[in-house]
Amino acid sequence: MFSLLLISMSANAQNYSALKDSLSKAVDVLAYHPDSIDLRLKKASWNMELQQWNYAKDEYDAVLKLNPKNIAGLYYRAFVNEKLKRYNFARLDYENLLALVPGNFEVQLGLALLNQKDQHYTEAFDQMNSLISQYPDSAVAFAARGGIEKERGLLELAEYDYSEAIKRDSCNTDYRLNRADILLTLGRKDDAKRDLDDMVKSGIPRANLIDLYKRLRK
Repeated sequence: MFSLLLISMSANAQNYSALKDSLSKAVDVLAYHPDSIDLRLKKASWNMELQQWNYAKDEYDAVLKLNPKNIAGLYYRAFVNEKLKRYNFARLDYENLLALVPGNFEVQLGLALLNQKDQHYTEAFDQMNSLISQYPDSAVAFAARGGIEKERGLLELAEYDYSEAIKRDSCNTDYRLNRADILLTLGRKDDAKRDLDDMVKSGIPRANLIDLYKRLRK
């Protein structure tokens, strides 16, 4: 639901000056159409791309004042509130979203990662476990739980979850890099070397993995 909107925010889509120009034009048009939700969402997306978090939040506030159940407004305001470290407000936006779109994958994932960031560890794990139960074929869900486990030093669990993610998406380089890093930390150098060699065979330049290969020799 939200992935297409995220794609539209790619920093490679436009250069900085073009974004500033688009933003300036949006401000001018909004002066004549202050109640246009579509215009405010577009302006907010440019604010986000320029990392103008407070301006983006103001736009999403305006959108949600016009339509309190606007799903895009709630989702991206949660993201912006998280960037501003307004974790309780972000959590409330995610919870309000789940009331509108129960079981939505992206929203549940966002809430779990927010709780991890805000050191609500029990809630984060419970939510990730629930997400994997609902979406057992999701590589993203396993990798996200693996990331939480890795961050908390639960390396054996993290290695298992990244392995499960790789089973579901064997071409994902990030998953293999994380697993190789974990395997090296656990002292399982043969397994780590296998991951690194597989990445080289798949076309990743060995030079890009030089730091990990150096750890093999320590």
